[in-house]
Amino acid sequence: MADRRSRPRAGLSREKILDAAIDFVDEHGLAALSTRKLGTAMGVEGMTLYYYVSSKAELLDGMVERMLERSMARLTPDLETPWQQAVAEIAHGLRATLLEHPAMLGVLATRPVNSPGAFRILESGLAVLCSQGVGLGRAMDTLNAVTMFVIGHTLAEAGVTPGHEEASAEQVSADDFPLVAESFATGAGLDFDSRFSATVDILIRGFASRED
Repeated sequence: MADRRSRPRAGLSREKILDAAIDFVDEHGLAALSTRKLGTAMGVEGMTLYYYVSSKAELLDGMVERMLERSMARLTPDLETPWQQAVAEIAHGLRATLLEHPAMLGVLATRPVNSPGAFRILESGLAVLCSQGVGLGRAMDTLNAVTMFVIGHTLAEAGVTPGHEEASAEQVSADDFPLVAESFATGAGLDFDSRFSATVDILIRGFASRED
């Protein structure tokens, strides 16, 4: 429940707060996010935000929703779009959005779909698959598996561990690890774009070949 002291403020909306929260995390990181700090960044008291989002958990759920909305805005799948194509477009749209906001990867990886807006997005995806004869269970499995792969792959692609430096070809002994050294030196198997596209295609084809 919203705090009784919270009041609506002209020019504020739930969407503006969620977008500002995403921008805040982009700049300061997820660990720094609080309603007080977000309110200060927006030029309002933190308590004012509780009129629009009643808790930190609701704020995080809303941020997930906004990220999904941004990724879906990149494409226009409808019930006539072959479901394999629609799922591939969803995967590529989500990856592109996450690469623009890598600090949000931790939120997407740990927060379940848990808001009406996010449920609407999930419902629209399920509708495409189910309207083309895919069983509900397989439709859910397909979307979940592809989404989890997108998040995990993008986390490996764009996530940064403080104090960690990527291994380079010079650090790998060709005598001890000849194949790894060759891969590092030539780039074989290290292209994120081609690996992502190939794996999404494999996942979709695999689910398409299964019987409910």
